Amino acid sequence: MVEAVAPARMGTGFRWLMSASWVSNIGDGVALAAGPLLVASQTSSAMLVALAAMLQRLPWLVFGLWAGVLADRLDRRRLVIVANLLRAVVVAALCAVIVTGHVNIGVVLAAMLLMGVAEVFADTTSQTLLPMLVRPADLGTGNARLQAGFLTANQLVGPPLGAALFAAGAAWPFAAQVLTVLLAVLLVSKVVLTPVPPADGADPATPRKVRHDIAEGLRWIWTNPPVRTLALVILVFNATWAAPWGILVKYSLDYLHMGPVGYGLLTTAAAVGGLIGTFSYGSLERRWSLSALMKVCLTLEVLFHLALALATTGWAAMAILFVFGAYSFVWGTVSNTVRQRATPTRFQGRVGSVYMMCVFGGIVVGNAIGGVLAEHWGLTAPMWFGFVGAGLTLVLVWRQLAHIAHAQAD
Repeated sequence: MVEAVAPARMGTGFRWLMSASWVSNIGDGVALAAGPLLVASQTSSAMLVALAAMLQRLPWLVFGLWAGVLADRLDRRRLVIVANLLRAVVVAALCAVIVTGHVNIGVVLAAMLLMGVAEVFADTTSQTLLPMLVRPADLGTGNARLQAGFLTANQLVGPPLGAALFAAGAAWPFAAQVLTVLLAVLLVSKVVLTPVPPADGADPATPRKVRHDIAEGLRWIWTNPPVRTLALVILVFNATWAAPWGILVKYSLDYLHMGPVGYGLLTTAAAVGGLIGTFSYGSLERRWSLSALMKVCLTLEVLFHLALALATTGWAAMAILFVFGAYSFVWGTVSNTVRQRATPTRFQGRVGSVYMMCVFGGIVVGNAIGGVLAEHWGLTAPMWFGFVGAGLTLVLVWRQLAHIAHAQAD
């Protein structure tokens, strides 16, 4: 049965948040291309190149829970502003080092780590703002519009702009990122939020230990079956997705013989599919229940791995990646919406941080598994692993998806 969805009323606060997100994503997209180019310009070591990428993900596993606690304790708008200002300071310092000619791989790696830490606190807190600005019924529309900004600015516009700016001078893309971060801070400062209510029976004047708040958040997730199951689904499906995705460049070059341009076309096909899926989300939500959308997306994820394993031409792989982009960003919108609806405001930060840890933890595990499988059993082995692992997981959670999709905050 399809839920009746009233027309979205997003409000001024959401428009400021969306504008800040789009602007920030342009800067992040610029850095997405410029960062690896800068690392490669300072070292020929593949290990150091990989280390740079890992250093931006590692802070999620180290600081994720702490960031969630602060997001639930402090003024969320102010925390986003401070975290982004600190990120701007790090990027500005990196830019200055490049201009003065004192840049080296150690400085770049340190900057990557510090930017990663700042992003943990900024992104963990940013994702708590949307549920405070729109009605629960409008969360799907809000998430879809934020996803559209991510795809357009971060994936399509930002990277080629970053590469072009880097070609003009190594410091230019990072100077552009500083400007976008500062503009995003200005836009976020326009958002007006209502204070987060304290936990039931808690005395705001009584100091609380961080570990107590972390334990409280983890306990709430564990005792809430829909939220707990969704977190496990995200962890497992990110691991099964990351196994083939981590070796996609080798798959395209050595198995499908597509060449470097062909590999670029694969990722572009996924981004274009994502745009179509994201812009179609409002229509899909009006016609399908959230549980139906979840079942369709997860089924397509299982078939995605099978299709890649069986593909023999670059054109087939491009079509598969296009479909992947379309359903994966619908899934991202649905899963965020379901989690935000099911989580009380006072737990949004901690629950969101656990979900992000599941995302990045799954990616790290999946990349490792995919590398080992591809090395010993061939480049399609990670796809078969993804097909079997995702398929078994879907069978186990299929009946629970309807309950998960319609869970509401207490």
